[in-house]
Amino acid sequence: MAETTGGEPVDGTAEVLDRPLPDGVRRRVVQIVSDGFGGLTLAELPAQLRQYARFTPTRRAKFAGNAMAAAVETDALFRQRIAEKLREAQPELTGALDSGSPPPAADPLDVAAAAYVLRPAGWVKLVTAAGEEAQRVDAERADEESRAELERVHAELAAAREQTRAETERLRAELDAARKEADSLHRKLRAALSDVRRGEAALRKARDEVEAVRAEGQAQVSAAESETRRLKTRLSEAEAALEATRRAAREGRSVEDMRVRLLLDTLLDAAQGLRRELALPPVSVRPAETVDAVEPGRMTPKDIAARALSENDPAILDQLLALPQVHLVVDGYNVTKTGYPQMPLEKQRLRLLGQLSQLAAQTGAEVTCVFDGAELAAPVLLAPPRGVRVLFSKPGVTADELIRQLVRAEPPGRPVIVASTDREVADGVARAGARPVASAVLLKRLSRG
Repeated sequence: MAETTGGEPVDGTAEVLDRPLPDGVRRRVVQIVSDGFGGLTLAELPAQLRQYARFTPTRRAKFAGNAMAAAVETDALFRQRIAEKLREAQPELTGALDSGSPPPAADPLDVAAAAYVLRPAGWVKLVTAAGEEAQRVDAERADEESRAELERVHAELAAAREQTRAETERLRAELDAARKEADSLHRKLRAALSDVRRGEAALRKARDEVEAVRAEGQAQVSAAESETRRLKTRLSEAEAALEATRRAAREGRSVEDMRVRLLLDTLLDAAQGLRRELALPPVSVRPAETVDAVEPGRMTPKDIAARALSENDPAILDQLLALPQVHLVVDGYNVTKTGYPQMPLEKQRLRLLGQLSQLAAQTGAEVTCVFDGAELAAPVLLAPPRGVRVLFSKPGVTADELIRQLVRAEPPGRPVIVASTDREVADGVARAGARPVASAVLLKRLSRG
């Protein structure tokens, strides 16, 4: 029982804490309650704490901390029971608190927590002092941590500055090296451009010399042809004179016969000497064969009439492919992307090449299929089908330019057909002498099998 003086209790139960319980003190109070919790019977526990009766002290402190702190604050009987358990567990500390002289070497938080449970006279001051001391310790610890963090940040900043300085020096060195290399490359580029200009000038000079030699040769050939015609005329006159001499011989004119023979021998010797001097080859081409015309049974792509057929009728392509020695050049991706653009490029190529192989076997025509090399991500492993030549354009060269090169490589007069919908390609090959047809016409012809 608490002693009274003048009707007032002297054990401190009337004292009231006017501020929240410090966190450190509260944790120690929860631990005291959790430790004394197991020594109470289920009936001695408040109703809200009975569900934690079977928990270990650690689990009770973790899951029932708030409930135990509230029970100690509001349930005086429960607090007295916990105080009894605390006296049994820590008789020296509780005895010192009951006597009003807490041990100076004890932890202030332990003293405040025990005072909060026992409620001796002056316990509020003990709790308040412990809270202030804990705050001071926390502040000192935070200050130490802040100073340590600040020193660490300063060290990191100094290291970062040193690293930045070293990186800057390295970058400057690399920049100087890059500038020197760029200057060297510029000098080499200027030298290369100068070499190119000199080469172009030499090429132009060589072309001019070739043209001059060609013109001189043509002039010599023309002069030789003129001399040959003159000699042929004189030979004809000599043959006529010979015929007259023969007639005169039959009439008994032997002197005239001798004179004509002498003239004829002179002309023949002169002609043979001229032939040896000019070193002209034997005549294998007749003048009539040099005239540009269409012989019976032989037609060029330009000579085939529409014959009432539409430009989109594959029968026109059949007529063209029936020409002798015809060469069909196909703009590969232009045809496949017109006929089946939804397929992958590899399957487009395989389908088109298979159909062109059948067409080559049916018509006997020479077939060349050209693909744009810029579409390739890697070299194509492709076995060309029988009868079809497969070409990919080189880097920097389009398929259109490769098609025009193929057309220009053919001799004039050979029938060449180019399958493409590209108007620029069609116009270009038409100027070079080839016959363009639309990709749709080739697709229709291929679909017939």
